[in-house]
Amino acid sequence: MFADGGMTLSNYFLADLPQETTLTPTMVAEACRALKRNRERHLANRTTRSLTVTLSDLAKDWLNCDFQFRKLAIDQGPAATGFSSATISNGLDAFFKPLTTENFEALLEQDLGRVDRLDVLTATSVEEKTRRMSTVTGYELLAHVAAGNLPCPALMSIVLGILTRSGQFVKCAGGASFFPRLFAHSLHQADPKLASCLEIAEWRGRTNGQSETKKAEATILSELTEALFTEADCVTATGSDETLASIRRKLPARVKLIGYGHQVSFGYVANGVLSSVNTKKLVKSATDDIVAWNQLGCLSPHVIYVEHGGNVSAEQFAEFLATELNNRETQEPRGGLPTEVAAAIASRRSIYETRAAYFQSSRDIPDYSATKIWKSENSTAWTVVYEAEPKFQASCLNRFIYVKGITDLTEMLQSADSVRMKVSTVGVAAPSEKMKDIALELARWGATRVCPLGQMQQPPLTWRHDGRPAFGDLLRWTDYEME
Repeated sequence: MFADGGMTLSNYFLADLPQETTLTPTMVAEACRALKRNRERHLANRTTRSLTVTLSDLAKDWLNCDFQFRKLAIDQGPAATGFSSATISNGLDAFFKPLTTENFEALLEQDLGRVDRLDVLTATSVEEKTRRMSTVTGYELLAHVAAGNLPCPALMSIVLGILTRSGQFVKCAGGASFFPRLFAHSLHQADPKLASCLEIAEWRGRTNGQSETKKAEATILSELTEALFTEADCVTATGSDETLASIRRKLPARVKLIGYGHQVSFGYVANGVLSSVNTKKLVKSATDDIVAWNQLGCLSPHVIYVEHGGNVSAEQFAEFLATELNNRETQEPRGGLPTEVAAAIASRRSIYETRAAYFQSSRDIPDYSATKIWKSENSTAWTVVYEAEPKFQASCLNRFIYVKGITDLTEMLQSADSVRMKVSTVGVAAPSEKMKDIALELARWGATRVCPLGQMQQPPLTWRHDGRPAFGDLLRWTDYEME
C-alpha cells in the first residue's frame, strides 16, 4: 500500500507505483503479455450475462454515496483533477446510472442483433432465412490512449472492452490516471480475476526520478508507447486530429486504430418555446449542459443559438443564462484552473469587453455587430458572451459560452458551416411537433446526435459515438453458412 496525494491504494496497477518508479519498455511489454494470459484464463470464456451483471452491480456501488471509491473520487478528486466535488458527484451519477443489465442487453441487441452473439453462433430471423449464423470475437489486447482528465471516455472504453472479452491496457496522460485508476481498483474489489485483465498506466515523463531534457523524455515516452503498440491488436484513441495522425504513424501495419477526433457541439432554441414562463426552464437546461464536466467534453455546447421572434430575445436569454450560471456557481463551483488556462479565459474576455464597450459608445455601429458580455466577478468561473453575429465561434470552455441570435434553422446551419461534419451533438429546444423535422434536417446536415437541450451531457448507453456503433469497431465477425 502507498499514499498518493492522500489516496491509499494497493499496488495492483502500474499507475499505483510510486512517483519515483521508472517505467521501462520491458515492464510495459511484460504487462501486456500478462494481460493476454489472464484474458485467456479468466475472461475469454465468461458469458455475456455474467459480465453485464458484474458491471451493473459495480455501477450500483458507484451510485451509493457510502461506496469507498466514490467517496475517494469526491474527496480527493478536486485536488487531483481540478473538478469540484459537486461536479464530480453529478458526473459520476450521469455516467453510472445507465449501466444496467437491461441497458447492456439493449446495446448488445442494437449493435449485434442478438444479446448472445458474443457467446455462441446464433442468428436473427433475417439470417435464418438465408441459412446463416454468426458470432463475434473481441481483440486479444486493446490499448486505450486516454485524453486528459475527463473520465467518461476512458471508463466507457473499459466497460466496452470487458464486454468484448479483451485484455485492456489504458495509457493515461501524465497526471490524468485518477478516475481510471479508481475504477480499476473498484473492479478488483468486485472481481479480482476480471481486474487482472486490465492495466492502468501513466506516462509521467520522468526517468530515474529526475527531470531529463525534453529530448531524452520524448525518447523514453516514445519507447514506452512503441512497446505498448507492438503488443496490442487494436488501439483506441481520443484526442485532436493531430494526435490521432501521430498515433497512426507509430502503429505497426497489423494494428487497427479506432480514433475519436476533435468534435464540437452546440444548442438551438426555437422561438416557439421562448415564452416568459418556459424560458426559465430552458435556461436551467442549457446551464446543465454547460456546467457538466466544466464544458470540457465533445458533448459540451460552445454556442447556444437562439431564434429571433420569441417573447424573449436572444440577448435576454443570454442575460438570464448569466444569472443562472452565477447561481449555479454557488451550488456546483467550477473549481480551480491552471494559471495558463485562466489567463486564456481572461484574454478572451478582454476582447469581448472591448467590443462591447465600443458598441455601446458608438451609435454608428450596426445592430448585427452588437456584443455584450457577462462574467463572474473576481474570477474566471463563468462567462456569457452575446453576439448578434451568428458565425460559429469555438469557446475556450470551462463555462465560457456564446449566445448568438439567428432568424431560423437555415441561418444557424449556414453559420455553423465551418464545423460541418465535426459536430457531435445538437441540443434542441423546440415545439414537440417540430422536433422530428428539425432532427432530420440536422442529420442530413451532418450532426450525429440530436437531443433535448439539457441532455447533451447525458447520452444513453445505446448512443452511437460519432455516429458509429459502440461495438462496431471492437469486434470481428465470423459468418457460418449452413448447407
